[in-house]
Amino acid sequence: MNNADPTTSGVPGKQPQIRKAGLRCDHIPFEVPDRPHSIIQHWRHLNFLHWQVDPQRISRYLPEGLELDLYQDKAYVGLLPFQMKHVRPRRTVPIPGISYFPEFNLRTYVKYQGQGGILFLTLEAQSRIACWYGHRSYGLPYRYARGSVQVVGDQYRWQTRRVSDGLELIGSCQASGQPTEAQPRSLEEFLFERYLMYTVHDEQLKMVRAIHEPWRFRCAEATIVSNSLLDSYQLGISDVLQPDLVHATDGVKALTWSIEPVSVATAR
Repeated sequence: MNNADPTTSGVPGKQPQIRKAGLRCDHIPFEVPDRPHSIIQHWRHLNFLHWQVDPQRISRYLPEGLELDLYQDKAYVGLLPFQMKHVRPRRTVPIPGISYFPEFNLRTYVKYQGQGGILFLTLEAQSRIACWYGHRSYGLPYRYARGSVQVVGDQYRWQTRRVSDGLELIGSCQASGQPTEAQPRSLEEFLFERYLMYTVHDEQLKMVRAIHEPWRFRCAEATIVSNSLLDSYQLGISDVLQPDLVHATDGVKALTWSIEPVSVATAR
């Protein structure tokens, strides 16, 4: 029997901020950094919309040094509508009008020297500050968009429209069943349980660590009215209105660290 505290097991020095946040760390595949985290954020009322894509087409978007991460020789992209809440630097409080906004990100799954992570193709956010800060400090491809994410019972409703060119996503999602965690080596684990974000910053490949508890999700069905956002990337998807996989979750609290040079994080 493992009697270790799951909120600190494997964490150098049993970091006080991890204990205070009450986050589990036993599922993280690498040692949590011994330096303090930089940002606290809550990802709430989130839908995972996934499509299988042509590996050659998605590979065009990968920076040098990254490889496409495949599940049973298949490549995927995820389109995630959700609400960003309580976003703030460590040791500060949320600010109304700044710490809360809808976000929609399009991501694919990559690896660096065998270590899996996420690469964002775009992050659509209704926050000019988030767009500016995310690009300046992390090199992330943020774009300003007007949108909303609403939850009524088991139904999620979302829409976003990029201000610069009108690319949009409009639709809804109906969740069902009981929340569960991904099974080991399942497709859901492959898609959801990722704790590294790769990015190009100052013309160099870098990474950001994001720690949160395992996702608890439900199966869902999506009704998409418009999806020019995904269609614009020309990934060989036969129907951008029909995801291959749809899931819904109440969300997680996440801690993120400052950007750092890409490396293989020390395995636990």
